[in-house]
Order: sequence, then C-alpha cells, then structure tokens
Amino acid sequence: MFDWTFAHLWLILALPLAAAILIALLGNRIFQSFSHWPCILGIGASLLFSVIVLAAVAGKPPPTPSPFFTWFQAGDVDVGFSLRADSLTAIMLITVTLIGCLIAVYSVGYMHNDPGYPRFFAEIALFIFAMTGLVLADNFVVLYAFWEGVGLCSYLLIGFWFNKPAAAAAARKAFLVTRIGDFGFIFGIILLWFTFDRHLDYETVFAQAPLHPGAAAAIALLLFCGAVGKSAQFPLHVWLPDAMEGPSPVSALIHAATMVTAGVYMVARCMPLFQVAPQVLLIVASTGAFTALLAALIALTQTDLKRVLAYSTISQLGYMFLALGSGTTAAFAKLAVVAAIFHLFTHAFFKALLFLGAGSVMHAMGNVIDMRSFGGLRHRLKTTHWTFLCGALSLAGFPILSGFWSKDDILSVTFHASGSGNPYHSIYFLLFVSAVATAALTAFYTFRAYFLTFWGDERIPPEAGGHAHESPPIMLVPLAILAVGAAAVGLVVQPMTHWFDTFLMKSWGTPESSSHEMNWRLMALSSFVALLGIGSAWWMYVRRPGLAGRCAQSVQEFYQLSLNKFHFDELYYAFIVAPFSSLARFCRIFDLYVLDSLVDLLGHVPRFLGFGIRLLQNGLVQYYALAMVLGMAVFLLALMRALAG
Repeated sequence: MFDWTFAHLWLILALPLAAAILIALLGNRIFQSFSHWPCILGIGASLLFSVIVLAAVAGKPPPTPSPFFTWFQAGDVDVGFSLRADSLTAIMLITVTLIGCLIAVYSVGYMHNDPGYPRFFAEIALFIFAMTGLVLADNFVVLYAFWEGVGLCSYLLIGFWFNKPAAAAAARKAFLVTRIGDFGFIFGIILLWFTFDRHLDYETVFAQAPLHPGAAAAIALLLFCGAVGKSAQFPLHVWLPDAMEGPSPVSALIHAATMVTAGVYMVARCMPLFQVAPQVLLIVASTGAFTALLAALIALTQTDLKRVLAYSTISQLGYMFLALGSGTTAAFAKLAVVAAIFHLFTHAFFKALLFLGAGSVMHAMGNVIDMRSFGGLRHRLKTTHWTFLCGALSLAGFPILSGFWSKDDILSVTFHASGSGNPYHSIYFLLFVSAVATAALTAFYTFRAYFLTFWGDERIPPEAGGHAHESPPIMLVPLAILAVGAAAVGLVVQPMTHWFDTFLMKSWGTPESSSHEMNWRLMALSSFVALLGIGSAWWMYVRRPGLAGRCAQSVQEFYQLSLNKFHFDELYYAFIVAPFSSLARFCRIFDLYVLDSLVDLLGHVPRFLGFGIRLLQNGLVQYYALAMVLGMAVFLLALMRALAG
C-alpha cells in the first residue's frame, strides 16, 4: 500500500524548489512586483504538508526511511536519496516552514520597490528548499549536500546588496569561515565511510557506533566542527554579526530557525553517536557555555540594534549546545535533546520576532539602526513596540513566557549533569553557574536595547525625513503572529500539555518522558535572574539614565574590550588572515617572476636552437656545395688517419 507520508515529504522539498526556479526564470519578465506569490505559496504549501506529516507521525513508531531513488552508484557503492519522517523531523519542518512563510510575507512590505525583488524571493525559496532537505535527509551524503546548499544560499542572501562593499565582504566572510568548520565535517563523513564499511545511513551508523568507541569519538568531534562553523560557536562565531549587512528579513531567516540551527539539529540527530564519547559531549557543553557567556558579554555594549540581537543568537545557540552536551547517560541524553530542540523551537519565534521588529524600526528610521540615533519610539510605533516587548520578555526568560520554559529546561539538564554520578560533575557545575550568569546578562542586554529604542525622550534621525511612521499591515501581521507564539507557544506545548517532550521522545520509540516534573527551585532561580537583569536595565536606562555612562567609565577597560568584541576580528586578522595573505602574495610573486620566467626561458630554448640551425639553411647553393666539400674533406682526412694507424 502506498505511504502518502513519504509523498508529502517529497512535496515539502519540491514546492519551494519549483517556486525558486519559476521566479528565477520568469520573475524579471512576467512576475516582477508579484514575485512574492510563488515563494509564499510554495513555502505555505510546504508548511501545510509539514503539518500533515506531523499528524501522520503522531502515534506511530519511528518509521523506516524511504529511498525515492538511487542518487549515484560507484562500483558496489549505492547511495540512495532517502528521506526520513519521525518526530524530530516533523518538529523541525514545522519550525522552518512556519517561520520561513511569515518572513516571506513580511518581506513583501520590507523589500517593496527594491530592484532585486524577484531575485530576493527566488533565493528565499531556494534557502527553504535547502533547509528542509537538510532536515529530511536520512544519510550523511544527502545531509552534506543540503548542508552545503544552505551555506551557498546564506552567501547569496547575506550579499544580496552586493553593490554595497560591506555586504559583499560579510557574505565572503560567512562563506569562508563556515567552510573551515565544513572541512572537519566532510572528514568526519569520510571517517564514517571507512569505519562503518561504506555505510552512511543513520540507522546503520547509530546501531554500530558502540562497537567502535575510539573512531566514534573522533567522528563526533569532526562532525561537531561543522556544527561550530554553521551555528557560529567559538572560535568560528565571528561571521554571524557581520551577516547583519543583509536585509532584515534575511537576518531573521538565518538567525531564527534555519541556517544557524542546522548544527544544533545535526548534533541532536547524531546523539546516539555522540553518546558513545562522553568526553566529546563535555567539549560540546563547554564550547556552548563559553560561547553563550562570551556573546552575552559582547552584547552588553553594542550600539547597533541588529548586532545586539546577532550576539544574542550566538549566545542562545550556545545554550542549545550546552543542553546537548549535558546528555551524559543513555536515558538522560534524550531529555538533553528535548531541552535543546524545545529551546530551538521557542527561540525561532521570539528571535524572528525581534529581528523583524528591528527591521520595522529600521524601516521607520530611514534605515538607521544605531540606538544612539533614535529613542522614545513607543508612541510612534505602537504595534512594533508591543510585539518587540513580547519578544524581549521571552528572550529574557520572563516567567510564564515561552523562553522561560525552554531556558529552564536547559538549566535543569545542566544541573542534573553536575550530579555526583557523572565523572565530570564538577565541570558541569561550573557550566551550570555560567549558564545562570548568562541568563542574567541576557535579560540585561535585551532590555537595554528595548529601553534605548522605545523609552526616553523621542529622537528621530534626519534620515527618517523628520517623521517616523508605523510599518504597513503586511509587515505587522507576521509580527503579531510571532508575538503570540513568543508569549504562549512554549507554555501550551510543554508545561500545560507536555506534548512537546512526549512527542519528541517518539524519535527513539520512547512513549513517555520523565521530564514532566518541574524543579521549582531552578524555576525560582531562573525567574530571579531574569527579573534582576530586567530591573537593572530599567534602573540604568530609564530611572537613572546617566548611570550607565558612569558605570562604563568606572570599568573602561572592560567596556572597551566588550565594545570591540574582545578584538577577535583583529586577532584573527593578525594571526591568520594577514600571514596567509602574505603567503598568498609571496606565492603570486614567486609564480609570476620565478616560475613564469623559468617556463618562458624553457620556451625560448628551442627558438635559440632553431636560430643557430637556421644559419645553415640559408638557401644559397654555393654554401651547400662548400659544406659538401668541407664535409668530404673531413671524411677523407679521418679515413686516411685510420688507414695510417
């Protein structure tokens, strides 16, 4: 009997791709200002089929993957293009397509009158195709193909305004930095190939991983390198803030539920492999905790609203990796994955909301996004203000809102990993303390940005033409939908119904979850640090506006370090970019003046030899006769000497 679930998987992939091709071929000729329709309809249809897949997966055991066709054959190697439908896939599909569809609708207003309007929607549709393919992949070859497809699409979108030097440079930086991590990723897949006897499908690899603990640890570490690059973790985090040079919808798309979460999804999917190597999980958790704290410290002083949100994304991704790395036992690994994916799910709503809200502010301020240039906008941009506030409260972990529940789950799994049964319990306790401190910093810098933008005296930059206006309804409707999600979706799917963890456990065939119990002490601690951060920001930027400047003066050295992003870009330039650039220039000069000269010299040798021989072939008969006589004389003299001897 034909399984319609897998037919829906195929359509989830095919529809955005068809929209991208249609817009690319006909957008400038036929669609032009209507180019958004194929994109929105394609992604919307993918969302509909994702809901159908989610309903089909509910109540069923983990399915057998379905190979649609053989992708390629090489000898006895047969790689199939197979897709997978389980609860983890279904949740990720809903997240990607829902957020992608709302961003596409928002973009209709934001990108209005842009000369690259059709190209923008073609690239958005192609991006959704690549991301859904990454989520649906059932073997590492298909995963890698779509992994690189997502990287290519992000390059195109970040550099959408390629005539702007900063945007072109940011696109190159994102592409090159993520390629560094991808080197480790592809080497991990190659090692998988040799370790598991040329099997690269998930089921075989995960089933046989305990038989190869040493190789599994090396493979997990190499795969994590790819996640570090794609999800902007230290030390490859430097590309993400510069990606703000792209349009605001692109920032929301990349930073909310798509590209940057690819690494989190990959590690969650490969948790049976990572489980074999607890030391690698410790590296994952430590990297996540350090990145979360580092990005939060940098976000404290940034003046660009979108860059504050960019560093917030890096920090929240660190939280997700901290949760994944805390799954130190077979049973607890499942809860760690639930915590990470739950935070990914809620983060998609409130972070997309915040970026689109920043885009609405930018739209009203004449493309100015520096918080020092505007303020007091809550009366002019009423809808933007209230929706942005919902996102800010959720990001800060304000009690009851979505971000509170998912962040509390992460703190809970990290705290449990610090138990005495774990050989690394003392390290995990330090990571837990770091996570709590990061939560307080998150609440502070989030509301610093909120108060600087919407409170205080009203200030409108000259670029806005002397007046600020609210965004059109086509931009405000997605904001309102995302605000509802940021406020309530976490509460509905987890503490009220426990649907999320129960459903996600079905990826491992586990019908129920043990995470239903709430740790009231941790919830109280989480609430306290969130309120402390929000209250501190209110006191410094609303109640005592001059206090922030005095505090900055008192810790000027740290303030400058944070403001300059701890000089990571300068350090990378000095120790990596500049030496390799010098090496490249040396190689170019050596090639141009040494190798090319040597090749040119070798090319001249036959010419010189030909020139010498040419003197003997001058076309005069008398010279030929003289040569014959001289030759004969030499021959006779040689003959006479031979006879005389």
